[in-house]
Amino acid sequence: MKNIILILFMSFASTLTFAQKAEDYVLAGKNSLEKADVIDAITQFNMAIELDSKNKDAFYYRGLAKTKFEDYYGAMRDFNQVIELSPKHKRAYFERGNVKFQLQDFYGAISDYSSAIELDDDMIEAYFQRGKAQQQISAYEEAILDCSRILSLNPKNVDALYLRGTLRVEFGQLQEGCLDLSKAGELGDLKAYELIRLNCNTKIRKDN
Repeated sequence: MKNIILILFMSFASTLTFAQKAEDYVLAGKNSLEKADVIDAITQFNMAIELDSKNKDAFYYRGLAKTKFEDYYGAMRDFNQVIELSPKHKRAYFERGNVKFQLQDFYGAISDYSSAIELDDDMIEAYFQRGKAQQQISAYEEAILDCSRILSLNPKNVDALYLRGTLRVEFGQLQEGCLDLSKAGELGDLKAYELIRLNCNTKIRKDN
C-alpha cells in the first residue's frame, strides 16, 4: 500500500514539474514575442507544448506568433486547439476571426467575432473587426450597427467614427457619413478629411 501511495505521489509530483516547466517556456516565449523575436518565441511555445499538450496559453501565443509570419493556416490550427481546450476563450475566437479575415473568409470571420461578442458584449475590438468584415460583403446596415455599438461604449473612438462614416458614404447615407468623418477628423484622423474632400462637399451640393 505504501509503495502504491509513493508511486502515485511521484507521478503527481512529476506532472506538476512538467506543468511548471511548460509555464516557464510559455513565459519565455511571451517575452521573446514582446521583443519581436518570433522564431525564439515559437521555439519556446513548442517546448511548452511538448511538456504539456493541453497548455492552451502555449497554443494561443504560438498562434499569435505564427500570424507574424503570415502562417495563417498554422495559426488557425493553434487557435482551433485553444477553443477545443477552452470553449469560452474569447481571445482565441477573436484572433481566429482575424486569421479568417486575412484569408478572405469573411463569413467565417464574422462568425468568430460574433462568438467573441457573445462571450463579452463590450469587446470593442470584436465589434470593429466584425464591422470591417461585414463591409467586405456589403452588409452595410449590420456594420453600421456595430460601429454605433462601439460609439455607445466610447463616443470618441476615432476608428469607429471613421469606419461608420465610410460605411454610411458607401451605403448612400451621405450627410450622416460626412458628419461622422468630420468628427473623426476633429479627433485627429487626417484621412477623414481626404474622404470628405473626395466624397462630401461636391456631392452634398449636387444633392441639394
